[in-house]
Amino acid sequence: MTDLFGIMPTWTSTSPRRLAYAADRALERLWNNLHHQGGTIAVGALAVPFLLRVAATGRPELRAQTLRLVAEIGRCQHMGDGTREGLLQVAEEPLMVEGSTMCPVDWTIQAARQAVTDDLHLLLPLLASPDPEVRSETAYVLAAATGELSHVFSALQSKLAREDDVVVRVSLILAIAQLAREHSDEDAPRWARDLWSDPGRPPEVRIGAGLAWLCLVTDPAPDELRALLTDPGIRQYDDLLQPVPWLTWIDPTGVGLRSCIDEMLTANFPETVLDDPWGGGPSS
Repeated sequence: MTDLFGIMPTWTSTSPRRLAYAADRALERLWNNLHHQGGTIAVGALAVPFLLRVAATGRPELRAQTLRLVAEIGRCQHMGDGTREGLLQVAEEPLMVEGSTMCPVDWTIQAARQAVTDDLHLLLPLLASPDPEVRSETAYVLAAATGELSHVFSALQSKLAREDDVVVRVSLILAIAQLAREHSDEDAPRWARDLWSDPGRPPEVRIGAGLAWLCLVTDPAPDELRALLTDPGIRQYDDLLQPVPWLTWIDPTGVGLRSCIDEMLTANFPETVLDDPWGGGPSS
């Protein structure tokens, strides 16, 4: 006899270790079925309400990865795009269709985002989770909300003011910026600039706000911001900030932050050969 997912036998006497194994395998299979090779498929949006309930009430050790799956279903798949246009992009190209169903991918993304919005009451309490990974992934999911935006903004801002985890701080900043960009919040660029230009702020806050500001405006990077993001001391944050969901997706090998900074700072001068901002000499 097999379990609901058809993954492994059901034991008459189940140990915690066996249950944990079954849960891990079930989640792995859901990832493969709903987000195979990074693609969003039509049934993914239908699974979002169930996944959110699993995240809210299921096994705590699977909560973060379940939330990550929800977030990836609710945004376009732009692995490797750390540009100012790409990092916070949510919607997919209108003509992009899912191969097996020929359903527009953006329809699936929008349906998933509506499901997230409908279940904000399950998500917002997770910002107070004792697990920083859960808090970070919750911010990633909340960035896809399409309604009750003032409530979501308030929750993210309030949490940022109290948050002490480095990764979560940057995740909160990027979530706020993603919502602000999509919904054309005119105050957001000033908010981001106030954060990155304040030397009294923690370095990770200034870094995250610098990336956010670059995504919110089309102005060239000011010398002050360029100096901040290319300072040799920033290199220590490559590994530290790699778990930030937006940065993990850009480059899973561990240089998501470095890739974003490089792409964002060179994009302003496409016809110019620039010095490598990481100290490697002129680019070739």
